[in-house]
Amino acid sequence: MDLSSFIAGLPKAELHVHHVGSASPAIVSELAMRHPGVVPVDTDELRRFFEFRDFAHFVDVYLAVVSLIRTDDDIRYLTYEVARELAESQQVRYAELTCTPYTSVLPDDPDHGIPIEAYTEAIEDARIAAERDFGIVLRWIYDIPGESGMPAADATLSFATNHRVDALVGFGLGGPEIGVARAQFKPHFDAARRVGLHSVPHAGETTGPETVWDALRLLGAERIGHGTSAALDPQLLDYLARSGVPLEVCPSSNVATKAVANLDEHPIRAFRDAGVMITVNSDDPSMFGTSLNQEYQIAARLLDLDASGVADLAATAVRASFADPEVKVALLTAIEIYSRA
Repeated sequence: MDLSSFIAGLPKAELHVHHVGSASPAIVSELAMRHPGVVPVDTDELRRFFEFRDFAHFVDVYLAVVSLIRTDDDIRYLTYEVARELAESQQVRYAELTCTPYTSVLPDDPDHGIPIEAYTEAIEDARIAAERDFGIVLRWIYDIPGESGMPAADATLSFATNHRVDALVGFGLGGPEIGVARAQFKPHFDAARRVGLHSVPHAGETTGPETVWDALRLLGAERIGHGTSAALDPQLLDYLARSGVPLEVCPSSNVATKAVANLDEHPIRAFRDAGVMITVNSDDPSMFGTSLNQEYQIAARLLDLDASGVADLAATAVRASFADPEVKVALLTAIEIYSRA
């Protein structure tokens, strides 16, 4: 079996993947037909729509797709179909899907928003149905859209604590990093951690290593989303290696948003060589024209991995996850059996 085929069949965990950003052109086209407007319906036009000039342009396009999600049925459809595609096309058995309820609930505009109760019911209905129909276990990370500031942080914390479901495992911070200081969100992360949620902020994607330090020191980060610029700070790499805090690495995303110039300049090898725990993820796969399988192929090339090395990478993602122990054991066993076949 060649490496590409091995990767295609390998059971996997996906730890850094966004709810809306996972919507394939087929899903986005369906939502655009439901709510005609600024997002193209034609799938070829959608692919051109998803060509980004820079990170700021990516955020604009992302929010345009978010605007298509207007009802609880839209959320249920999106979630179920994303789960279907992860399970059937990528052999993802476990995923921690990053959701941004603030952009759908719209607390400041209740006439156009979805009540948090309906939002929660919709994602939970889809989660339960997806596990039944496709065997994929979904867990949620609620993240603050950093560009929306304190109102979004307050609301997201309320959603996570006052409307919590058992499948909610993490509390994150996304959106632009430039001009969005991590320190202002410390009280929110402190409160989320007090109720048992794991801290998983984005950091060091479009800013320097100090943002990663802030995520660690101020937000109690247990995993770092991206962390690309950590490669510029040997002390930070040493800390990450010694502490065992994993980096959620998303190579194609970093190229698409111009965080790195090209794949050959990606710091994933520097992370590995420094002893940092790395997981490979797709981030917003449909928007970046990638998939988890493709990201594993990229990682295999950049890290010179054979099938055994790729299987180890998949196992690392399971160990770095917040899955229940029995889910971890089952998936690690599945990876081992597949690797020996």
